[in-house]
Amino acid sequence: MLGKFHEISIETADIAESVAFYERLGFTQVGTNDTWQHPYGVLTDGKLYIGLHQFKFPSPTITYVKSGVAHQSLAIEKHGVELAWKRTGDDVFNEVGFLDPSGQAVRVQEAPTHFASDRELGEPSLCGDFAEFSLPAGDFAQMRAFWEPLGFVAMEESEAPYPRMSMTSDYIDLGVHRPRMMEAPMLVFTEADMGERIERLRSLGLDFSGELPRGLDPRHSALIESPEGTLLLLVASLD
Repeated sequence: MLGKFHEISIETADIAESVAFYERLGFTQVGTNDTWQHPYGVLTDGKLYIGLHQFKFPSPTITYVKSGVAHQSLAIEKHGVELAWKRTGDDVFNEVGFLDPSGQAVRVQEAPTHFASDRELGEPSLCGDFAEFSLPAGDFAQMRAFWEPLGFVAMEESEAPYPRMSMTSDYIDLGVHRPRMMEAPMLVFTEADMGERIERLRSLGLDFSGELPRGLDPRHSALIESPEGTLLLLVASLD
């Protein structure tokens, strides 16, 4: 329905600072084309693509690529999704966007704006394996009803390691967590040796947020905030 996952698009006021931050975590840059006129850079761990845009837009945005966007937008609307914006035509870069029940922005664009990476999936960043992009929402059932027609499969709600629901797809998994736990979306990473990884990051001078969600063991969990405000949650496991 949405096409292929392209990137988590994130607004940054200082792209050089944001790029340096993610490179410090072990992400690598990939090449971009000239679609966007504003400063734009993309980093990856081989699985997750983070698109940094020095430009104002609804951030973060989950971005997909699907050819025939104008036609595909009709199929999206048939599922009861109201488009928040639609830019289509022969003289523009075609894209449509909408918001999910939690207010999360989603964009479907006609073509890639960066190239694929040759980085192996078995080479995660220092944060560990990217697990999911987790969204704050008070009504899990509403999120399930919205996302499943778009190609996701919602799992049963879980209480460990925090109240959450996972929604899987072919390209990127989404999570849903309670707003009282964290009011913002999070990039979630897991690894069995997360405690050791956290110590390594600490030795590199990384600063950790003091707002680690209640119930998580600080010996094996950590929360990092990027320069542009993106939250990265590190946990040993989501089971």
